[in-house]
Amino acid sequence: MFDFMLVFASSLLAATIAPFYSEVVLAAVLTRQPDAAVLLWLLASTGNTLGSVVNWWLGSYLLHYQHRRWFPVKPVQLARAQYWFQRLGVWSLLFAWAPVGGDALTFIAGIMQVRLPLFVTLVFIGKGLRYLIVIYFAEQLLL
Repeated sequence: MFDFMLVFASSLLAATIAPFYSEVVLAAVLTRQPDAAVLLWLLASTGNTLGSVVNWWLGSYLLHYQHRRWFPVKPVQLARAQYWFQRLGVWSLLFAWAPVGGDALTFIAGIMQVRLPLFVTLVFIGKGLRYLIVIYFAEQLLL
């Protein structure tokens, strides 16, 4: 049971702004629980998607404070990020799993007021595919 909670928690944490790599935890637990690959995939994908929802919420909530000195993103950076998000569209959320820029993408989606059901669907698809690949390669190493 602890292994499953660990995969979920590490996946959730990895999707927030905290630097963490849930793929390593997933692969390690998979070596101990090889028959639970589907459940591990579901836990990792769901946890990582929920972590991205935290970023989305922060983006939508913190936008109200964009004119404060402590706001973490400068107006020029915010305008540039919004421009690129509008240019690439919501389909770019399929790449929210990317190690570089994926978390920022989910934050910007909140700022851009992307509807939550669409956000969750696209992010889950992208992150679910990434975890399928991680599980596939982890199982190949176990053989």
